[in-house]
Amino acid sequence: MNNATRYTLSTTTSLGYDEAVVLVRELLVPEGFGVLTEIDVKATLKKKIDVDRSPYIILGACNPNLANQALQHEPELGSLLPCNVIVYVNDVGETVVSAVDAAQMLSIVGRDDLEPIAAEVRERLARVIAAIPG
Repeated sequence: MNNATRYTLSTTTSLGYDEAVVLVRELLVPEGFGVLTEIDVKATLKKKIDVDRSPYIILGACNPNLANQALQHEPELGSLLPCNVIVYVNDVGETVVSAVDAAQMLSIVGRDDLEPIAAEVRERLARVIAAIPG
């Protein structure tokens, strides 16, 4: 993984944007994630404020079993769901794939009983990012 911030797991790929979006969707499935929401940021910004930008999509991914476990511990956690995975083209034309680091995100909740769930979500999303070819 490269390009990671302290709150994301990220990589740059030689795949084109469309190919990367398809691959991310495929890689999420064996990790138990489905895509609940999809935001085409490029299209939305063009429509709402007439701004042209590079391709950028936010995929709201959810693993129902892990989400249910977390919500049983902390009902307010829904405000942090789903786990976002983004694909975009950066300023130099490279395709970037990035996922939220669930362990970092859930650390703000301050509940030790959520740490194992957050760690599992992080591990699964890290495998998705690691499977993206460089």
